[in-house]
Amino acid sequence: MNVPPTDSIRVPSEALQTLVAALLERAGVGETDRALLAMLLVRNDLRGVFSHGSRQVATYARDIRDGKLNPRPTVAVVSESPATLVLDGDGGLGYFASYRAAQQLIAKTREIGISVAVTRNHGHFGAAGIYSRIAVAANFFGYVTSGHQLQLAADQSIMRAAGGSPHSFGVPAGTMPPLILDFGAVHDVGDGAPHAKEIYDLAPGLVFRHLGLGAVCQSIGGFLGGVPVDEGRANRRFSGANQGSFMIFVDINRLMPVGEFQREMDDYIRRISEMRPLPGYDEALLPGAIEAQREQSWAVEGVPVGPNHRKALSDVARELDVTTPW
Repeated sequence: MNVPPTDSIRVPSEALQTLVAALLERAGVGETDRALLAMLLVRNDLRGVFSHGSRQVATYARDIRDGKLNPRPTVAVVSESPATLVLDGDGGLGYFASYRAAQQLIAKTREIGISVAVTRNHGHFGAAGIYSRIAVAANFFGYVTSGHQLQLAADQSIMRAAGGSPHSFGVPAGTMPPLILDFGAVHDVGDGAPHAKEIYDLAPGLVFRHLGLGAVCQSIGGFLGGVPVDEGRANRRFSGANQGSFMIFVDINRLMPVGEFQREMDDYIRRISEMRPLPGYDEALLPGAIEAQREQSWAVEGVPVGPNHRKALSDVARELDVTTPW
């Protein structure tokens, strides 16, 4: 879980964005793309999603510098209909194709009520919640997932077949924070997870459910996204372009008046907030609420950047001759 470090320093979000953009510039990323990516990564930091925030730029900058990803991709339409969209990411990071896909789905969903996009031929697309939030901002329901290249072998655990399996559901509310469920399907129970055996011994059904979730994510986020089971069938110009994504947006207003739905969600969230929280927690919150709280307060106080986070950024900044704000 993304827990704020106790031994952190506060760094203004603007300073982090400047650093991320400078690192990407050194790696050869174009101005528009690096500004977008810096904004998306630091907004994840502001929500406390550190695993998918600015520290990721250390990997991205090196992969781009080393030729694993295209520094200046041209996202292109592969196919399109009133309800569907397929985009090619041209070997770049997945953010660029996926962000464009989500933006284009807004107009399609307004027009016909539901639309689906698939993105292909790109690298990591980041936190799935980036894109489900785009749906929610338009008062749509959104579901987003991604899959990556698997390396399956008979001597591995079946849990390896579930892949990384990120996905996110976004449900809008009215005045209350929206419901944003964003998690990796198998991170706690996958092959190599520190407590996987204990969880399996205590609750095997939970493990099977996570395996099933991961398999669905890999199927629609990976195979539909042009990532074959056998890497030998892949035709890649950039080795790091081994991921795809899938997203679907639904206009709630086509099913019931959206204001009525939002009132129900607000009432639901308020009633939950009055219930007994889980052990060890002070508040009863739905997913997405704590991220909304952090984003509001940390925008003023600064992002808490822990020592490992700083080291990751400092190391790549030294390699690329970029000054850090600490």
